[in-house]
Formats: sequence, C-alpha cells, structure tokens
Amino acid sequence: MNKAVISFIGAGNMAASIIGGLLESGHPATSLRASDPTATSLQKLRQLGAIATFSDNAAACADADVVILAVKPQMMAEAMASVVEPVAASGALVISIAAGTTIAALEGGLGSATAVVRCMPNTPALLGVGATALYANGNVTPVQRDLASTILGAVGLIEWVPEESQLDAITALSGSGPAYFFLFMEAMINAGCAMGLSRECATAMTTQTALGAARMATESDVDLVELRRRVTSPGGTTERAVQCFEHEGLRDLVAHAMTAAQQRAAEMGAGKEDPRA
Repeated sequence: MNKAVISFIGAGNMAASIIGGLLESGHPATSLRASDPTATSLQKLRQLGAIATFSDNAAACADADVVILAVKPQMMAEAMASVVEPVAASGALVISIAAGTTIAALEGGLGSATAVVRCMPNTPALLGVGATALYANGNVTPVQRDLASTILGAVGLIEWVPEESQLDAITALSGSGPAYFFLFMEAMINAGCAMGLSRECATAMTTQTALGAARMATESDVDLVELRRRVTSPGGTTERAVQCFEHEGLRDLVAHAMTAAQQRAAEMGAGKEDPRA
C-alpha cells in the first residue's frame, strides 16, 4: 500500500479529505498526485505535503496504480476522455466517487477491460468519520479491492455491496443521510427556541445530544431499540414525545423520503435527468 501511486483527478474537498486521511495513515506524500484546473485547489493540497500537482490529467495519472475520479458528474465524460490512454497503458484501478455515474458509463468511457470501483462516500468523510459503500466490476483483482478498501477506509467506515443497484439505497441512506440529521437538529433547535431557550443554548444542547447519541449507538454493545428503551421511562417525558412521533407517522415519513432519494439516484444513474438538478 505504501508504494502505490495514487492520482486524483479533481482536487476538491473530497479529494483533499481522502489525501489527508491517507497521509495520516502513513501513505507517503511523494506517492500522491493530483490534477485540477484551479490553481488554488492544488495549492491547498501542497500545503498537506510533498504532493505532485498537475494541470494536465493525463500527466497526473501516467504509470499510476490507482486513479481516483473526484469530479462532479457533469464533468465525468471529459475527465474519462482525458485519462483513458494512460489508464489503459498502466492497467490502473479506477475509483469513481461521482454520484450517478454507473459502472456501465465508466466502462464505456474507459474501456470494458478497465478495473473499476464505484463508491458512494458522504460528507462526514471530510472529518475522517465518513461512511462509504463500494462496488467493483469483474475486472478488479483481490489486491485492487484491498487497495480500494484501504484508500476509502482512511476517511471512515466502508462497506462493499454485492450489487451496484444497492448504491442507490446507500445514496438515500448515508449519502443524503447527514442532511436528514441536520434537518432534525434544526427542528429541535427551533422548538427549543419556541420554548424560551436562547438559540445559542438550544444549538449547543442539540448538537451535543446528537453527538452523544451517535457515540452511544456506535460504541454500545446493545442495539438501538434497547438504547431507546433505556431512555424511555414508562409514563415519562420521553415516552410522551416518542408516542407523538409514532402517532404522526415518523417511520413512514422517513421511509417515503428515503425512497424518493433512492428513486432520484436511480434516475441520475440512468441519465434520465440532469444530475445537477
């Protein structure tokens, strides 16, 4: 792993996060490259270490072991066209983090013999606590699979899915999921303010409560149902609130919202609508 040459096409926030995670895990900066048309983005990467930066995509991925396509979906066709020759020459593993760009589209742009991993990270990867699902085409070797696991594992939890279509569900769950929690916290803060708390107090108590609940959920040896039961005393305040959530159909609302997100992800993958919409 430490000798693998990894080239990033695109030097935005997600690329910078993965690079930061790789450096923190011990990957040498001299084995990392990045290409981007924006000089300021490349300058930020160079502040992380001795990373080679380029304005030319083909030059950035010459003889690379891994090429990470970290561009927006609407820029993917152009990015693939710029690296198809060096990728074919080196036999590099290509990892795409672009939402809605299918394996078929990636193979169409890079060649059917290309080893491709499609993944769906989420924004907490920016803090090293992301959740990323991955799917590999049939050309990916066990060694390349392990390499992809190590790279994306540098910014959080990873899960391999057996079917590409499951990435649409992952998009609805963890890809879009941070926004759901932000919305719920926003609603809690507003409710706290309506009850007479200052916004500063309501915000601090809400965000810390969310952090504590997440840590309990990930670090406890019991499941979420039991954790909720332990907080919900019979006849108490939590029980009254939970009963209200259940009566108002919170579970169905969440399911409907996630289904809508999953359908949108499928539409984007099928190219039926502009992914920027």
